[in-house]
Amino acid sequence: MTDSNDIAADLERFQTRFTALKKEIQKAIVGYDELLTDVLVAVFSRGHILLEGVPGLGKTFLVQTLSKVMGLTPGRIQCTPDLMPADILGTHIVNENEEGRRVMHFERGPVFANLVLVDEVNRATPKTQAALLEVMQEGAVTAGGETLKLPVPFFVMATQNPMEMEGTYPLPEAQADRFLFKLRVPFPDKATLVEISRRTSGFDAPELEQVINAEELMEFQRVLASVPVADHVTEYAAHIVLGTHPENADHLESVDRYVSYGASPRGMQALIRGARVICALDGRTAVSVEDVRRIALPSLRHRVILNFQGEAESRDIDSLVEEVIDSVSTEVAV
Repeated sequence: MTDSNDIAADLERFQTRFTALKKEIQKAIVGYDELLTDVLVAVFSRGHILLEGVPGLGKTFLVQTLSKVMGLTPGRIQCTPDLMPADILGTHIVNENEEGRRVMHFERGPVFANLVLVDEVNRATPKTQAALLEVMQEGAVTAGGETLKLPVPFFVMATQNPMEMEGTYPLPEAQADRFLFKLRVPFPDKATLVEISRRTSGFDAPELEQVINAEELMEFQRVLASVPVADHVTEYAAHIVLGTHPENADHLESVDRYVSYGASPRGMQALIRGARVICALDGRTAVSVEDVRRIALPSLRHRVILNFQGEAESRDIDSLVEEVIDSVSTEVAV
């Protein structure tokens, strides 16, 4: 059994490294304090991220910056309607060996990287989306009867533009469920816009230093996975997940009226995994109900599916999830 003093020391070291990571990223990324925290929480929780926002907000630049400061091999996939699964996974090609004979060789695709940026994932066809999301789940590529493991750690950060409809293929609900978090990238305020102009209108880009490497990242992931979660906290998370389901006996009237399907068991996993990291950032060695509340919105917003009436009235998923969180806040005794 791991000694509690050892866990406390490891978590203190994690806090220091997390702060240094975020500070280094903010040399290049202006604003987005909460967004950067959530992105790093997902990385340390071993989860994939779906970033949603209009073009020009720095989503791609964020991924590039993250790969530099974490010492991860980057990969990039620019999605278009004519993108094929082989374009991201790789394909067999014919080469000549040293003896002049023709041999089959598997040319690896851009998915063979530690941190893969999938830009505008909703522009890829469902066939290509399915291939990508299968790789996210399995951590391997199967081609020609051979299974090739992806590098570890392996993360996918996919972006999508919520404004455009033409030429897009929205992610099916079951596919979006494979992302640990869905994060919305807000438009910057006036002060942030001014600071962006000051930092980016010159020729010199900020020099970023590597703060962590892949081995240390995976070590922290193992430590964070061992943070204890009390039964009442787990039950609280289950109450929130069940509260998003219209068939649940304790559901809200708004859930019954506007929701078709609630969050899946993966939503429960996302709540607990994310809450462990939030707990560690606060310097505690046991997860609390407040940690679950803090991470509930990015964990569940893409897992709650509106029905026809909800779509017709353009109900906001975030407000519905927040209603559920507030409704169960006093149901579980701490």
